[in-house]
Amino acid sequence: MQPDKDTENWLALSLVPGLGDDSCRKLLLAFGEPQKIFSATHSELSRVVPGKVARTISEGVDQSAILPALKWLEEDCNHLVTLADDDYPRLLLQISDPPPLLYVKGRRDLLNLPSLAIVGSRNATPQGVANAESFARNLSDAGLTILSGLALGIDEAAHRGGLKGACSSIAVVGTGLDIVYPARNRDLAHALADSGALVSEFPLGTPAIGSNFPRRNRIISGMARGCLVVEAALSSGSLITARLALEQGREVFAVPGSIHSPLSKGCHALIKQGAKLAENAQDILEEIGWQKTQGAPAAAEQTGEASPLLEHLGFDPCNIDTLCARSQLPPDAVSAILLKLELAGRVAALPGGLYQRLN
Repeated sequence: MQPDKDTENWLALSLVPGLGDDSCRKLLLAFGEPQKIFSATHSELSRVVPGKVARTISEGVDQSAILPALKWLEEDCNHLVTLADDDYPRLLLQISDPPPLLYVKGRRDLLNLPSLAIVGSRNATPQGVANAESFARNLSDAGLTILSGLALGIDEAAHRGGLKGACSSIAVVGTGLDIVYPARNRDLAHALADSGALVSEFPLGTPAIGSNFPRRNRIISGMARGCLVVEAALSSGSLITARLALEQGREVFAVPGSIHSPLSKGCHALIKQGAKLAENAQDILEEIGWQKTQGAPAAAEQTGEASPLLEHLGFDPCNIDTLCARSQLPPDAVSAILLKLELAGRVAALPGGLYQRLN
């Protein structure tokens, strides 16, 4: 986008030292727009914000502070979305503390499309990663954009599944959008910028500060119709997102797991507290009353003749030799069918050459 004077004023307001989001919203409520805030007298401003902050606003913000953001906005894929914009996420307006502005890299049009959040452990099991990607792919194909936080483990799997589906994915991050964290997800971040979106409330240059990540979670849950937790220990940060989702009136879902796994404890705790148990994407779609988008491919259509092999696979992991013996098919045929099933999100490849049915 090409920055204009209004954009400059919004950026300047967001970068006023000592001005928090709550005080920023109070100023906007009192004066209407950033330009009028900067035109107000110290006396008028001090009725709304502390005197020190009012004085800083009256003296004017150092214009050099906004130059990096103005330069960043010159790229076509970069956007600034403010509370005054028509395409500010409508669901986010319903939460108690919506950010005054959002930095967006990628598809701005995704911000108001129906979405579902998928979160979970950074130290996910191979099965948890497969489940997250499968749920995300199927929900994306059903017409829901997938929201997550670009973390390792469940988050990155959710983004991959969303990008493979029909409705893409959005990552809400806890840094400035000129920083990729964790660095290992750089390729994924580029893929999201190309065909999905990256969103942050934090100014450019904001590093990975621990306190910012729980804060960004309210945006992940606030933009979504519901939140699915795939794997989570009792101390997992993803439970913060689930709690925020409940406080915001969103549906919360959890995938059950082994009673012996520490990464199932958080999900089981959520289910005990009233979260909906989710065994497959259809459980979520039915609970939120969602009708699959017309034209979205069904799982059976995606796999075609591959589906019968699922009966031979069952629900316990097994290798290709076992499947060949059960199906009486040659190894190359079984391998080809398994690849189709894996791409369709119906089978997960596990360590040791094993495969497991997901739905």
